[in-house]
Amino acid sequence: MDWKKLLIVLCSVAGLAGGAGSSAATPAAVPGPPPAAEPAPSADLGQDFTLSTGQTADVATRDLTVRFSGLVSDSRCRPGMQCFWAGDATVSVVLAEPGRGERTGFELHTNSQGGHRDATFNAFRVDLVAVNQQGDEITLKVSHL
Repeated sequence: MDWKKLLIVLCSVAGLAGGAGSSAATPAAVPGPPPAAEPAPSADLGQDFTLSTGQTADVATRDLTVRFSGLVSDSRCRPGMQCFWAGDATVSVVLAEPGRGERTGFELHTNSQGGHRDATFNAFRVDLVAVNQQGDEITLKVSHL
């Protein structure tokens, strides 16, 4: 065994242990209210609006919420690639009327050959306008039937 290396390790450990009792102050967590949550976006009928994954929008002046649950699948052609088919992104959306206690989920598609680009719920229609390249943000439009 190399005694010089052992001596260096022991001195290093002793130096660290000696510093453990130092009087240097460390910042403590300050109790208080948690940071404010980002307010839910508001969506106007007939206007495009954007949601990030997990985000819910309240439709202005209506008892309707729209939640983007997440990306289900994505076979879209990536930038810089040459593809024979544009592909399809599928997203999961939940529509709810909290006042009536009703809610339902839909899968919407970017390509009409992959499935529906829109869904109807009670007196409303929701159209998938776009999905960003990462699949973590969608643009929707809600209209009244």
